[in-house]
Amino acid sequence: MKRGVKRKNKEIVRYTLWERVVHWSAALSFTYLMLTGLALYSPRLFWMASIFGGGTTVRVWHPFAGVVFSVALVLMSLSWARCMWLYPEDRQWLLNIWSYITHKEEGLPEAGRFNAGQKMLFWLMSFSGLLLLLSGIPLWFPHKFSWDVRLASILVHEIATLAAIGGIIVHVYMGTLAVPGSLGAMAKGKVTDLWAKTHHPRWYRRLRQKGLI
Repeated sequence: MKRGVKRKNKEIVRYTLWERVVHWSAALSFTYLMLTGLALYSPRLFWMASIFGGGTTVRVWHPFAGVVFSVALVLMSLSWARCMWLYPEDRQWLLNIWSYITHKEEGLPEAGRFNAGQKMLFWLMSFSGLLLLLSGIPLWFPHKFSWDVRLASILVHEIATLAAIGGIIVHVYMGTLAVPGSLGAMAKGKVTDLWAKTHHPRWYRRLRQKGLI
């Protein structure tokens, strides 16, 4: 490369169109579930129900959105489950997660396509989603279940909701402020080779070995 000529970064496919459609289906359905669920949960937040058509409309559509979210999670699992297993280097990565947050990644174990934080979020949302679905069924059809089952379902639903919301807050922060470029990757499906080499070097090296970049 000639001196003074700025290197042009190559673009790498990070997420396929199918992966992005499934991801945004899960994201949008969860956002609807979170807002309408909070409206149904607390009288102080019931004003949010008016944004989505009123209390009756929300009560009808909330469980259907739950089905959409569950289906999206299943499809996501089919696409990514093999990439989400935790390995010893992932545990080491988690022990040094502060280095990742403060952009001092030189000493961290190299991340593959997904780092340990993303893997933990995946399993958190998968497990929370399963609990939300199972506990939501007795709440959707209350007359078919006993009072004890409904009471237990309410408790499980609330705990799973809090866990999922906490995970999403961290996910949004990491995907926007902490690691610039992550949101763009899920929006357009591509990242630069420099971004991939910096944040997911093992994945980047594997792509090079396969001749994909």
